[in-house]
Amino acid sequence: MTNTFSVWLLAARLRTLPLACSSILLGSGLAASRGAFDGTIMGLSLLTAILLQILSNLANDYGDAVSGADNGERIGPQRAVVSGLITRHQMCVAMGLTALAAVVSGLSLLVCAFGEAWQQILTFILLGGAAIVAAITYTVGKSPYGYRGFGDISVFLFFGLLGVLGSYYLFTHSLEWDLLLPATACGLLATAVLNINNVRDIETDAASGKITLAVRLGRNRAIAYHWVLLGAALLATIAFLLTQPASLWPWIFLPAMKPLTDAACTLRESFDGEVLTGALKKTAISAFLFSLLLSAGLALT
Repeated sequence: MTNTFSVWLLAARLRTLPLACSSILLGSGLAASRGAFDGTIMGLSLLTAILLQILSNLANDYGDAVSGADNGERIGPQRAVVSGLITRHQMCVAMGLTALAAVVSGLSLLVCAFGEAWQQILTFILLGGAAIVAAITYTVGKSPYGYRGFGDISVFLFFGLLGVLGSYYLFTHSLEWDLLLPATACGLLATAVLNINNVRDIETDAASGKITLAVRLGRNRAIAYHWVLLGAALLATIAFLLTQPASLWPWIFLPAMKPLTDAACTLRESFDGEVLTGALKKTAISAFLFSLLLSAGLALT
């Protein structure tokens, strides 16, 4: 089949991109609340995060096809390589081009943020390199860490701590300890998105040798773990806001918790793959709204 633009949009999995922007938005909102904001830095940060997420999605499509984790029993959106819409070679080329674009975008961001401060630029180059390696080796390679139960840790770090703190540092060139709380909350919610995906796929993953944390825990404990992620994210956010100057604006994030808990209830009650896919989408959108609303509220403080 001819590879059209729509096929590549399928492979890029655009629905995952808002979540990739969550940590950047939150870091930007935190910076704005403390008097430091630059629209160019935010724009380049978002572009780089989006390119890294697309790279991760392409690598995931390729890696799961090669390993056999994606097959006829797979639940969820159609995958391009295993469906024959894109060849393995074409996907490898696309991964290389996307990685190159991420490098160019990332370097432009660093020059904009730091000018000639080469020590800071080098530090972020190393972090960016680690992000690219993590995006590819999640499902690609002789021993992809996503197949050994370490995906949750990676998501927590890159979509939480590093994403929020790193983007904040790009604006302010400084860090404060209290920022660990909102960064932790952001990472926990991103991990919850991965967990609900892995609970949905728990049987097919186990059958194909993809040993995610959900497979290791088993369904019931993975669901309990999901509630812990949501509860800890809420507590971390409340603890942070209670240490900040009194304002009602940051609390506008609270409505985003309702669909998160609704999706968690669905996860507990349903075994149907299509229903759980809907809960997954609701969790991803709500996690994004959580960061967006919290960021906006902080900026308005």
